[in-house]
Amino acid sequence: MISIDPALRNTGYALIERTERPGRKPHYRAVEYGTIKNSPRLLQSGCLLAIREKVGDMIVKHSPEICAVEGVIYVQSYRTAITMGAARGAAILAAAEHGLQIYEYAPRRVKQAVVGRGGADKQQVAFMIRALLSLEETPDSDAADALAIGLAHFYASEPGRPQMKPDQNGPI
Repeated sequence: MISIDPALRNTGYALIERTERPGRKPHYRAVEYGTIKNSPRLLQSGCLLAIREKVGDMIVKHSPEICAVEGVIYVQSYRTAITMGAARGAAILAAAEHGLQIYEYAPRRVKQAVVGRGGADKQQVAFMIRALLSLEETPDSDAADALAIGLAHFYASEPGRPQMKPDQNGPI
């Protein structure tokens, strides 16, 4: 599964796998994660193309079947909202072009799933992600958010956990 925390200059991504073990809780492993960094000098159109291409390359490399993406968030500036929406659209387009099922999760719901509190700050999310995935070092905040989105998606379908549904009725 690939999960994405979209932004024009720093898009977090994560590839996570879940292994089922009879009689035990599922095990989650971060296969690859990081941040797609676009130069401040790159035009918005170039950033969107880079996001689409790099997400597409990761999909080809790892062959996930599902994509989980951060849903639209409230921002005070309409310019910021439009820019974030465009970055989100570029990532979703890459996943759709490769036939992935796409789910979205609101940031508060993701934080609730991995930290236990919807108002958690970025450092708390990164700390919990490191602990939950047994990572050797704390990922940067964009990669940590992408890892959290992926775990939230897996937790949404895990038996015995309170059910958290995607923000849409099924894949988008």
